[in-house]
Amino acid sequence: MEKIDRLAVTSMRMLSVEAIQKAKSGHPGLAIGSAPMAYTLWKSMRHDPKHPEWLGRDRFVLSAGHASMLLYSLMHLFGYPVSIDDIKEFRQLGAKTAGHPEYGNIPGIEATTGPLGQGFAMAVGMAMAERHMAARFNREGYNVIDNRTYTLMGDGCMMEGVASEAASLAGTLGLGRLIALYDSNRITIEGSTDLAFTEDVKKRFEAYGWQVLEVASGEDMDAVAGAIEEAKADEAHPSLIIVHTNIAEGTAKQGSASSHGSPLGEENIAAYKASLNWEYPEFTVPEEVMEHMAKLGEGFSKLYDGYQELMNGYKAAYPELYEELTAWENGEIRFDVNDPALWEFDDAAKLATRKCSEIMLTRLTERMPNLIGGSADLGPSNLTYMKAFGDFSKADYSGRNFRFGIREFAMGAIANGMALYGGLRPYCATFLVFVDYLKPALRLSALMGLNVLYIMTHDSIGVGEDGPTHQPIEQLDMLRATPNTYVYRPADGRETAACYIASLDKKAPAVMALSRQNLPQLPGTGSEAMKGGYILKDCEGMPLVILMASGSEVELALKAAENMARDRIRVRVVSMPCMELFDEQPEEYRMSVLPPECRNRVACEALGGMSWYKYIGLDGRLVSMKGFGASAPGGKLFEHFGITAEAIESAARSIIE
Repeated sequence: MEKIDRLAVTSMRMLSVEAIQKAKSGHPGLAIGSAPMAYTLWKSMRHDPKHPEWLGRDRFVLSAGHASMLLYSLMHLFGYPVSIDDIKEFRQLGAKTAGHPEYGNIPGIEATTGPLGQGFAMAVGMAMAERHMAARFNREGYNVIDNRTYTLMGDGCMMEGVASEAASLAGTLGLGRLIALYDSNRITIEGSTDLAFTEDVKKRFEAYGWQVLEVASGEDMDAVAGAIEEAKADEAHPSLIIVHTNIAEGTAKQGSASSHGSPLGEENIAAYKASLNWEYPEFTVPEEVMEHMAKLGEGFSKLYDGYQELMNGYKAAYPELYEELTAWENGEIRFDVNDPALWEFDDAAKLATRKCSEIMLTRLTERMPNLIGGSADLGPSNLTYMKAFGDFSKADYSGRNFRFGIREFAMGAIANGMALYGGLRPYCATFLVFVDYLKPALRLSALMGLNVLYIMTHDSIGVGEDGPTHQPIEQLDMLRATPNTYVYRPADGRETAACYIASLDKKAPAVMALSRQNLPQLPGTGSEAMKGGYILKDCEGMPLVILMASGSEVELALKAAENMARDRIRVRVVSMPCMELFDEQPEEYRMSVLPPECRNRVACEALGGMSWYKYIGLDGRLVSMKGFGASAPGGKLFEHFGITAEAIESAARSIIE
């Protein structure tokens, strides 16, 4: 590398240590140690800071998100919208330069990272999305989908199980356009990695089916550049480049655990600058560096212009494909959501809502060619395998069914990566109880506002014989407590249709909680369910008591109301398939469904039920699980634990008598 490149790297390092020192918090160690490899990579990537979101760009994910100043310094030098003032505001309230990279804060940040390992797994998802869309849209002479995905990870990412899950799948799928740079600095917060991490990473990744390359010193930018080119040349395997570095390279804290997560200190920074003859004022990038970066920018602009020329030719040669690709990218819904065929269910049929979900998923995949996904090895149970659309595999990337294997966490993170790539609408599936395995990925879906569909079947003690390990209790409340997450628990086919359709236009994840056991089609259900909560059965005048339920327990509430009506008790039944949607409705509507004058309220769910207290208040009653379930047929369990119409009726009568 030329002298100017070394000066650019030093500029990045100084911006990092100065911003972290000013903020009095941050992670300087990896930001310093990884600067040469990150700079070298960004020089070779296909991207354009003037058009940070163009379709043909390479993707870069900083999986080691704690080194966020590495990313911000890169973005500043390369011309992304990160100013010196933004860097000075690092980690301050309202700043674009948050403590960890946040998707949406700055164009060019491809993913929210920080929870270690997830960035790597999301990069796997991006690489899978690229292969699928390339199979769908590319034509001879027009590789309009042709980018690579890069990720930079550290020792912490390498230890996390989600990275191992995702790496295993990436090798199985032969994702040759995925390249991971591993900053191996051998230090974590507690000290040397030898304390807890002594495995042979090279052999592990080779066993996964990756090409593995090594660079002896992260300071050797020529060697890094050579390894990147070698990785690009192997399109049959994903590539891991192990780059050996020193944490906080060149500073008084080099090699120390204390440099991981705390500022270097004023004296150490002064000594560091003196050792490099750095005599510039704070937060200064030398003029010759900025001139050099501007020249590099001209090359990036040419890459963008070349892609636009390719796309113009594609538009002329394949106008229908171009129109479809544009619609995917814009997130357009290109079908009538009010089509009666979408909503039709046989009133006489008793169907589990997982079966209703399968029917809806089939209808939507026929109308939405960009709706793709799969299950964590539970497709036959989740009913999420779309037989007409084939498997996504190394032999055929055009398939729309993803075989995630028993890797729930990686599945969720990979789905996030697919959504972040753009164009695709991913879904993933498992049992509701196993949402515990993927919750951190779902949380990032919510943080980033991603329209990922989580299909969670076997939603209550109705699971039955598999017992308490497989019967969710607290999971629904946990999900409802997660901000920007819509949790849907439909009672029948039409409510399932409403939940699916309501989820399509949200910048948020959707969780479908679906029954294993068969349920009747209820009179009065339909599009009103898109309001989240609605009156399913009413009485004349102001109700004396309101019965509320979701999912399989709505049937029980209706039976309880029918019994009480015989005694001329005024009862209203409210179905609540989605609390989040209901809470978004105008106050007038919410008060019309749950009038404050009626404080006699009973809610029922065959799970934990804590999320119902905001509706039942201090005077209400809750019919729900008080502990874990048991192993027995589902119907027996409902009777044993008192989740019955009789229990609902008894609770209601106890309030009004």
